[in-house]
Order: sequence, then C-alpha cells, then structure tokens
Amino acid sequence: MNLRTMLGCAAVVWLSLSGCAAKQGAEKGGEKGSSEARREELGGLTEKEFQALHELKAEAAPPRKGQMLEIAGARAYLSLPENARKPVPGVLVIHEWWGLNEHIMHWADRLAAQGYAALAVDLYGGKVAATPEEAMAAMKTVDPARSQAILKTAHQYLMTSSRVQSTRTGVVGWCFGGAWSLRAGMTIPELNAVVMYYGRPVLNVDELKSIKAPVLGVFGSKDESIPNDVVEEFDEALSDAGVAHRILKYDAPHAFANPSAPGRYNAEAAEAAWEQVKGFLADNLKQ
Repeated sequence: MNLRTMLGCAAVVWLSLSGCAAKQGAEKGGEKGSSEARREELGGLTEKEFQALHELKAEAAPPRKGQMLEIAGARAYLSLPENARKPVPGVLVIHEWWGLNEHIMHWADRLAAQGYAALAVDLYGGKVAATPEEAMAAMKTVDPARSQAILKTAHQYLMTSSRVQSTRTGVVGWCFGGAWSLRAGMTIPELNAVVMYYGRPVLNVDELKSIKAPVLGVFGSKDESIPNDVVEEFDEALSDAGVAHRILKYDAPHAFANPSAPGRYNAEAAEAAWEQVKGFLADNLKQ
C-alpha cells in the first residue's frame, strides 16, 4: 500500500464555514454563572461552545485569535495562549481533507486555550476544498516528501521560535490529517505525543517501530472507511512494534468530531473524545 493510499479518507458531508458565527451571547442569571464556571474548570471552549462556532449564520465567521505565518514556503496558522510563559508546549495541527479552513483554525484556537502553542500547517498549498470532489482532487496532489518537510520545519519552529521555545511537542490531526499525524510520529522522533482522529492507520510493524512518542488513536465504530477490524489490527501492530498507545472507539461514524459535518457530528462522542485528548496531551506535554 503506498503512502497516498494510506493517507486516503472517506468522503464526508460538508457545509462551507464561510457563514459561521460565534455563539450569540451566554445564558442569563444562574445558567451564565454555571456555564462560565464549567468553562473555567475545563479550560477553553466546552464542546457546546465549540459546536456553536460552526452553526451557519448570515454573518462572517468568528474572529481568529492567532495569525497566519509562512512555514517552509507554505501557509500556517499559529495560535498562542494568552499571557503564556516560555517555554510553551507546542502542538502541530494537521487539517482534514478539506484543507486549512476556519474549522481547523478554530481547533488551533481551542488548543491554545488549553495552554498550547498550536501551529496548524497547510499541506494543500493554499487550496481549501468546498466539495468532496475538490477535497479528493486536492488530496491526490499531496507530495509526501514536501509534506514531511513542512511538518519538520513547523516542528522546528515550535522549538526554536522566541515566542514559543517548546521543550515538549505533540501533533494532532483528523481524517487525512490523522493519517499524517501518525506519519509525523514516525518521522519526527522528538515528538512527545501523537493524536490521530480517524486517520488511515499504518499496519506495518517495522514502520511503526520508528515511533518514539505515545499514540492516542480515536476512531468511530460506525466508520465505514476505517472498519473495526482495521482498527484492531492497528492496535495489535502498535503493540508488536513496542509503541505505547491507547485506542479509543466511540459509537459514531467518520468525522464525528467535526461540528460542520451534519449527519456525522456526534456531540456526545466528540466531547468524550476531547476530554481524553486533553488529558493525554496534558500528561505528555505539561510535565
């Protein structure tokens, strides 16, 4: 199986995020206090608040909290925690097959709210797909060597930038990006955590042996593109390769953590997975 096949991803229903808007105000009275207290307890956006960012409205998308950069000749989006003190733990963020869109930038902001320097890379050369056909076409043009170079340069940026100076780093990706998150773990030995959401697994034990970081795999038991037997084989292959890992499976389909995927998004599973991801990243990056 070649790399592009391994990085393939099933089509998902998509709505343009160009009409996203922020949640129109908080609850009143005691509900407001309770919501704010819960957010303070968890840090950053709750799943409900994150979902609200993707509700289609007539207005423009909510403002980003980070800034665009150029990494190895490719665009990237960096979001930093407020009042962060160096060194800041860093997380590489890898987009779904749609490209580096508003949804992924919101994910970077969400990670920054947890205390991470989140650097979302663009492996599509600026292309953002609006249909599954466009996404498939963009994915087929990806040059694996070029993508690996972008990821390695982005990782170096997190470690050496005067604003970040990460001493511990991780990577997270979804779908196409989930497969690339695993690939990053195989080619960047300095990583301390690898999170892959429903990405196409690598099943070759010898290839997996190059992973030094612990791996957290998040999958849906109703994912037709990555069936349960493949996930189980991946689990066994990681064990045989001696890679510390944990595989989570939720009663949900592919793309269940993307609020802009109507018919697939599962708020309950997404929130449960996010809680596990938050703990995993904190355990491995905030030491």
